[in-house]
Amino acid sequence: MDALEAVGDPELRDALTFVRGAERPVTSDDLAAAQRVHRNVARSRLERLATAGLLEVDYERRTGREGPGAGRPAKTYAAAPELRAVEFPQRAYPELVGALLDTLPARGRDAKLRDAGAAYARRLVGARGRRPGSRRAALEAMCTAVRRAGFQVAVEDVTDDEATLVTSNCPLRPLVRGRDDAAAIDQGMWAGFAALFTGEDASQLSCETHGCGGGAACRVRLRF
Repeated sequence: MDALEAVGDPELRDALTFVRGAERPVTSDDLAAAQRVHRNVARSRLERLATAGLLEVDYERRTGREGPGAGRPAKTYAAAPELRAVEFPQRAYPELVGALLDTLPARGRDAKLRDAGAAYARRLVGARGRRPGSRRAALEAMCTAVRRAGFQVAVEDVTDDEATLVTSNCPLRPLVRGRDDAAAIDQGMWAGFAALFTGEDASQLSCETHGCGGGAACRVRLRF
């Protein structure tokens, strides 16, 4: 089974959506409870998604205990880094965006691309107002909204003046992997997501993205 075949199956697609919407890796018991199916059915769906390359498998102890008597580690499933879009037929959108980038004058390009990224963020998660509470709480709410849109992201760290997010499935990753000059769109999108929930001005947020071209998760650093 390949990725296209997997996402074409409604039951597997629902299971993948559940995993990508979870804050941390899930187990077959988690999926079974969420979808009200037997754990063997849930395990089969997760394994098929892993075989298709859409999930990564690991093991962890959920009890918090170590040593003899701690029990067997649970098998967990997490969203695999999405390096290219799954589509049929292939529409070559990254190439189209690249062609559009080539038509933009260098002067003022990054600012325009950031604005476009922020507008894209609003389209993905809708308009939001500032959330009450701490900046961490606002960013956690932001991550929840982005995961509901189908893109895995979590807060890794928050300090007084910056935050780091980690994402395997950035909405724009298939685009920016091949075009370094498209990074400003990606940065504008993440600044836009943050602005929707923190009340900051997206144009004033400093954003850096790291690791987009590799095979591991990307990191997004926001400075307020």
